Amino acid sequence: MHHLPLPLLFFFLCSGAEAGEIIGGTECKPHSRPYMAYLTIVTPQNDLAYCSGFLIRRDFVLTAAHCAGRSVTVMLGVHDIKEKEGTWQKLEVVEQFPHPKYDAFIIQHDIMLLKLKEKANLTLAVGTLPLAPQFDFIRPGRVCRAAGWGRTEVNGSGSTTLQEVKLTLMDPQACRHYWAFDHDLQLCVGNPRKTKSVFKGDSGGPLLCAGVAQGIVSYTRRDAKPPDVFTRISHYRPWINKVLKEN
Repeated sequence: MHHLPLPLLFFFLCSGAEAGEIIGGTECKPHSRPYMAYLTIVTPQNDLAYCSGFLIRRDFVLTAAHCAGRSVTVMLGVHDIKEKEGTWQKLEVVEQFPHPKYDAFIIQHDIMLLKLKEKANLTLAVGTLPLAPQFDFIRPGRVCRAAGWGRTEVNGSGSTTLQEVKLTLMDPQACRHYWAFDHDLQLCVGNPRKTKSVFKGDSGGPLLCAGVAQGIVSYTRRDAKPPDVFTRISHYRPWINKVLKEN
């Protein structure tokens, strides 16, 4: 039996649970991931939802296309989402740029740029993250890191602090149970023999390999068993560069 893919957008109102942490991960040292963005989304149904994202230019955040909404607010400089600090920067999104080929049914081209109303102030707690170049086709076997504020357990909740987890890039065959998986567009991430995974609330967060963003958290199985599917950033560099240049 195939498990339906689960986009990792986290709806507070639907779940009745608080944001937790990556499954099998550890808490980040506060502000050691200064590019991380916490997104608050008002959905078309006027519900509240939450995603992760990351700052790539002072006025642009990169995230997943399924994190789009009627409005999006970006919080930078955050470690614990319940403990306000002087490092926080709250910025309004004035324009959302989901990829024009984004398909919500098969969850492909799951990538979106968010233009901020004001430029972020770069500080020790707020910084940008470099992206993989166009022809950097990262291959299986690499060990990378994912970060986010998603759940710690399938049916539970955990710490509200930023978490990270080490995940191995897998061969595309490991994602064959996802019928729409495309190795050219996506990354198959996470050893199925381990319990480490991204989950609800981690959507839009980066996969970091040697200090460079190679992937964006897209979807996983409903039981959170790895591997997970990430959008492959290198494939989308021409589109990203075009949007940034025009804005």
